[in-house]
Amino acid sequence: MAFLSSFKSTFFIWFLVFSSCANHEKTKDDVAQTKVQAKDSVVQKPVKVASNRTELYVNDLIGKNVGVVANQTSVIFKAATSDKEAISDSVAYTHLVDSLLALNIKIKSVFAPEHGFRGAADAGEKVNDGTDPKTGLPLISLYGKNRKPTTEQLKNLDVVLFDIQDVGVRFYTYIATLQLVMEACAENGKPIIVLDRPNPNGHYVDGPTMEKENTSFLGMTPIPLVYGMTIGEYATMINEEGWLAGSKKANLKVIPLENWTHETEYSLPIRPSPNLPNDKSINLYPCLGLFEGTNINAGRGTEFQFQRYGASFLDSTQYNFSYVPMPNFGSKHPKEEGKKCFGKDLSQIPRKTEVSLQWIIDSYMNANDKSLVFNTSGFTKHAGTALLQKQIEKGLTEEEIKATWQPQLEEFKKIRAKYLIY
Repeated sequence: MAFLSSFKSTFFIWFLVFSSCANHEKTKDDVAQTKVQAKDSVVQKPVKVASNRTELYVNDLIGKNVGVVANQTSVIFKAATSDKEAISDSVAYTHLVDSLLALNIKIKSVFAPEHGFRGAADAGEKVNDGTDPKTGLPLISLYGKNRKPTTEQLKNLDVVLFDIQDVGVRFYTYIATLQLVMEACAENGKPIIVLDRPNPNGHYVDGPTMEKENTSFLGMTPIPLVYGMTIGEYATMINEEGWLAGSKKANLKVIPLENWTHETEYSLPIRPSPNLPNDKSINLYPCLGLFEGTNINAGRGTEFQFQRYGASFLDSTQYNFSYVPMPNFGSKHPKEEGKKCFGKDLSQIPRKTEVSLQWIIDSYMNANDKSLVFNTSGFTKHAGTALLQKQIEKGLTEEEIKATWQPQLEEFKKIRAKYLIY
């Protein structure tokens, strides 16, 4: 009996020990789970674009003659949990120009970039001067007779306000417009205020770097294809690196974003140009935009612009996807119009965090006549270098080509780091 009593006593003690340990482990698991739940429950504050932060710039406009560089993306959002939610309501935002006029700001003229003030013109289509039917303001085209504001166009202005949504790709021409406007302001002693907006491709830096001998309106500075900066950060870089003509400096003020970082996934509520209709097209634009320098269709003339590619001269036996480009909004005469194009649908691929060359290499390798692929002059301007076409034609792999970009990318990242705001 004594032995049995001792055994029971010992068993009871061990039971308490194991129970205590089990409860302790459970407590640690509970704490860990609580932390995960707490992390998941953190709500990302809505991004506030600079145009909405009127308190930071309106005093610089009061009592002055103002010129505004703007397009359809230049809006001020009304109260909502997110810009995307706001845009779902047709009255949930107002154009920057309309908002400033309502505040009795004296806007004297509006400068319109490629695609025009309302963003309806085709890529490369000339934009004419005119009058805005809603406000009666004179519209001055920066994609017509001149791409840089003239002294005459600036002489009656006290300040220029720039607010255009960029997508972070070098050959997207809005950053060239920004540079030429800054240049004109520097030459004519006019201050310029840039209202910052998120860069939907601001989460990485990649691609070939622009070479001086290949600069054009599709790339005016020695930056990579994808430069990972907001338009406000980039404006500061242009100014401080001496990239304006004559190494002049503009009297520049950048109004920053709120609640945004370079890792924030931001969905553009308004298409920035006619052929970038959604997040997927914008994310793939750095890769498929290179097709603009070829004879291959990149989805223009369909509802899936920059989400597919194809051509009638690609080997049909290598593809199980085809489509026929036809004239539509933003593409009056698409490449391969009316022809059955063989290629690939990329509308469902995961979000890109690098420039991919696999699709342009694929197209070249599967062309029935390889001489039909490249428009050499156009491709060099888009790539920023004549080397990329030669590398593809020689049969280099994507990895081999991208390895040649690295020295310039590392050098650029050092410069870029000086101007990052977020």
